[in-house]
Amino acid sequence: MIKKLDKLIIGAFIGPFIATFFITVFVLVLQFFWLYIDDIVGKGLDMITIFTFIIYVCATLVPLALPLAVLLSSIMTFGNLGETFELVAIKSAGIPLLRFMRPLFICSLVICGIAFAFNNYIIPVAQLKMQTLKYDIIVSKPAFDIKEGVFYDKIDGYIIKIGKKDKDGTNIHDILIFQHNYNLLQDYATVAQSGKMTISPDKKFLEFNLKNGWNYQEKGQRNTVNTELIRIGFEEYKKVFDLSSFKLNKTDDSAFKNNYQMLNMRQLATTIDSLEHTTAAYQKQANTLLSAQIHLLRYLDSPWKSRSPIAKLDSIQQLIPDSTFHDALSRTYSTINNIKTSTDISAVSYENDRSNLRNHLMAWHEKITMSIACLVLFLIGAPLGSIIRKGGIGLPLIFAVIFFVIFFLLNNFGRKFVKQDVMLPFSGMWMATIVLLPVGIFLTYKAMADSQLFNREFYYRMLKKFRNRNHPENKISVPDIS
Repeated sequence: MIKKLDKLIIGAFIGPFIATFFITVFVLVLQFFWLYIDDIVGKGLDMITIFTFIIYVCATLVPLALPLAVLLSSIMTFGNLGETFELVAIKSAGIPLLRFMRPLFICSLVICGIAFAFNNYIIPVAQLKMQTLKYDIIVSKPAFDIKEGVFYDKIDGYIIKIGKKDKDGTNIHDILIFQHNYNLLQDYATVAQSGKMTISPDKKFLEFNLKNGWNYQEKGQRNTVNTELIRIGFEEYKKVFDLSSFKLNKTDDSAFKNNYQMLNMRQLATTIDSLEHTTAAYQKQANTLLSAQIHLLRYLDSPWKSRSPIAKLDSIQQLIPDSTFHDALSRTYSTINNIKTSTDISAVSYENDRSNLRNHLMAWHEKITMSIACLVLFLIGAPLGSIIRKGGIGLPLIFAVIFFVIFFLLNNFGRKFVKQDVMLPFSGMWMATIVLLPVGIFLTYKAMADSQLFNREFYYRMLKKFRNRNHPENKISVPDIS
């Protein structure tokens, strides 16, 4: 049954948790767009596409935002309770630290369950949609933007240069249009003094209404002197460009569905089992290949070699006649080269499969570790807040950032070590949890004993006592008895 104390602590926790969660997601989204700003800006995306992309990005960042939100909100909650002396009142009533940590511990377990369900069921779908949409945005051509004095080549088959544009962006002057056509002898060129540049209402065509210009065209066969130059003057001329290549094409989701980031734990386990059988089969293939090419291998463990005359020979050349030695040597080289080629191909395939297996194992463990991280960081944040006894966003934010950076670096180092095959997937992905869990237990022990671990006054008094002990006036003089 929920008591008033539990309601008080949960109520003090929910507000900071929601606020810090959305702030964290916002900061992480800004970081994501900062990395991909050059690939997204200038693509002529509509608001629906941008909003959809932001939703997918936010969903993929939830597993990283939840642990930081739990850490910061738990520090703020217990820091506020300590700053307002509510922790002192609770302890004076005979309630131990673990008792008033219990409701938030249960909340953290619930958040861990939500994080796991999110990682296992929602993240794969969000990753699939986000990666597909990001690919479509990156590979789509830049939006239409012709600047003054710059050759513009983004429209297929054309190069356009505008000498000057009026402020309205419609009236243009000194226009040069150069048309590519590799099947003809020479490209076409259009020169005009002025004109208007508009886009059709359906935004599928770019229209140039040119005035006072010339069209140039050369006809004839390549690499001959029998060519004809045609020049046609005009007072008004309309040139239309197709902008269909600028349209954002949508890729089918199935193009990325087999990526390890798009799979849940059940699908990852099935793929891992298949990859383990595949990698185990490479050794059998290598043994079969060598046995088929080098027949001597099957006799290496036989007792005949100690009794055979071959064992007494200094060189294999003494056994082979001179007339057939060079032929045997060339066949040996050919066999060795064939074996080397086959083993090199198998080695590359083996390394690719092992790397793919490591990636799948990392994804499988990460769905659990990122969920458990919420509980581990709570065990750090709650006692830390009760020790520092400072609320607000200042000091708690500093400690939260420090411990989250440690967690983030350990997690990234573990991923990197696993990818480089330095550590096993289990030890690499659980490295952050294994390192930070004892820290949380230690801080909980110190908070239960009302430790002065982060109290400046405690260290100041200790330093002052040490100075007074070493001061000359406080030293005891020993009388001379000689």
